Amino acid sequence: MAQQRMALWAAEADIDEDVDLSLALGTYGQNGAFDDAYLQQPQFDESTFIAMQQHMAQRNAFAQIPDVVKSFIIHFHQAVQTNNLPEITVAYESGWNKYTEKFYAKTEWPEAEIIAPLVNDDPIFLILYRELYYRHVYSRLQPNIDDRFHSYENSCELFNYLLNSDGPVTLELPEQWLWDIVDEFIYQYQVFCSWRSKPKTKTDEELATLADGDPVWSSYSVLNVLYSLIQKSRVNDYINAQQQGKSPEEIAEIVGEYGQRPLYRMLGYFSIIGLLRVHVLLGDFTLALKVMENVELNQKSPFTRVTACHVATYYYVGFCYIMLRRYPDAIRTFVTILNFIMRMRQYHTRSYQYDQISKTADRMYALFAICHALSPSRLDDNIANIAKERFGEQYTKMSRGGEEGPPAFEELFLYACPKFISANSPPYNDPDAVLQLLSAEGDSTATDPTHRHLNLFLADVATQSQVPTLRSFLKLYTSLGSKKLANFLDADEEEIVQKMMVLKQVSRSVSHVSGEERGLLDGQTIVTSDLNFVIDESMLHIAESTIGRRYAGWFIKNTERTQRIYDDLKNSPLPVVKPSSQPGAQNAAASSSNEAPQKGPKTGQKVAWGGAKVVS
Repeated sequence: MAQQRMALWAAEADIDEDVDLSLALGTYGQNGAFDDAYLQQPQFDESTFIAMQQHMAQRNAFAQIPDVVKSFIIHFHQAVQTNNLPEITVAYESGWNKYTEKFYAKTEWPEAEIIAPLVNDDPIFLILYRELYYRHVYSRLQPNIDDRFHSYENSCELFNYLLNSDGPVTLELPEQWLWDIVDEFIYQYQVFCSWRSKPKTKTDEELATLADGDPVWSSYSVLNVLYSLIQKSRVNDYINAQQQGKSPEEIAEIVGEYGQRPLYRMLGYFSIIGLLRVHVLLGDFTLALKVMENVELNQKSPFTRVTACHVATYYYVGFCYIMLRRYPDAIRTFVTILNFIMRMRQYHTRSYQYDQISKTADRMYALFAICHALSPSRLDDNIANIAKERFGEQYTKMSRGGEEGPPAFEELFLYACPKFISANSPPYNDPDAVLQLLSAEGDSTATDPTHRHLNLFLADVATQSQVPTLRSFLKLYTSLGSKKLANFLDADEEEIVQKMMVLKQVSRSVSHVSGEERGLLDGQTIVTSDLNFVIDESMLHIAESTIGRRYAGWFIKNTERTQRIYDDLKNSPLPVVKPSSQPGAQNAAASSSNEAPQKGPKTGQKVAWGGAKVVS
């Protein structure tokens, strides 16, 4: 082989002389640059080009997601897939809020299409993720018209999955999340209705979208979802069966396969509270209390397990009583929930909804001050003193009456009332009507639902404007002539008689009588004032009854509570101490007692957002 190779190498010298290089190379490189004019450019249609751009944008957006957020989403998805409620609760209440504050406080979370590869394109988890995504947009950012439409579409997908699947779904979610789903659904509906009712703030593109769009966030669709959840879960039948003391087997037969699932049962409960809120926003206060006829306002009701739902329920019930002029019931409702908030304040500070609960409590103190000015009561002096401290100036003006009263009532009412909405949309599909709305001049508050309810409330307050003055004069006498009282007030005698009849009317109210009524609308007419009088021809005979504070009931209630606690402690078994099996265990325990104590047993690996992952 070596000889053959040498021969070939030796022959290369002869080859150089015989080869014509011009024939071998041809014209390569001698005719200038390569001419690509005859090549056809690749043709892409517009949809393909847009899809390619979106794909590249998604890849870039996916690369920008922090690794810790990717791990969180993967773990969150696994917890939802396996219905691991403890892990879902930790991820939902702690992990989501933690990473929101760290990475997405002022920007959106990644869209569902971007994180879809992390969860294997799981459609159910992506719906739940979008629910959190749009809730973050509404609470931290400013939603645009696309966000408003897409959040409605996602809500429809979620409720269609729950209501129209073949049989009950196997999904399990924490009660707090279920309440937040219903609460956020109604909140986004409320915000959209308020935004939709202001055509002057819309751009031409938004006006065109509203004119051509489907009835998004219509009142009918929202009410249909809530009533469907109540009907599907048969929660009213469940409540009635429990109140009748039926056995679990009988209850399971009554409520069916849907009502037995905690997911549907709690969604049914929360939908009742949601209906209460929607009817209040629409201004139907009687129907709002009617839908609550099967729900008892006590500490044993299931909705009390979610503090935000508990507080919201009492707030809307109390406000309904105010608008129905049942001030004693409103005061009793506010006192109950405000005392609860005061006792549980130390636990609320650790909740991610602490700010919302505190704001609702402040509004209820303002409403309590309104009720106390219109119908003085000594039901709870502690709550009354707090309300006077926070709204002392307004409370003094409201109690005094006269010209300073209505502005003070208006200020507190606008601060504390719900943000009412209009059920109907402006006629965006009629260009002439839209032009009239855009060119209309004057105060827009004339058509504002909140100011309509304010005017109705102030009209009722105006009829009672002279009541504080009349009460102050009547308390000075046991009998007084109507003519003399008219001279005091610089009014006609006939006018004074009319004002006295108004005073008689406002001193009576429909109220619950303990142990006799069950529904929120039930009640009897009672006297709410400590001042009573009769008119005998031209003479007024006054009788004032002073009710002292009753301490016996307070002591009896707390004595019974203490006795129950003592009995529970007495009947509870003592902890069993297991003897050590190894002879040197005591010495080992004594030697290890000098080491640094550990906080709790080691139950497993600790995940990144602060929850303990239980090792099976």
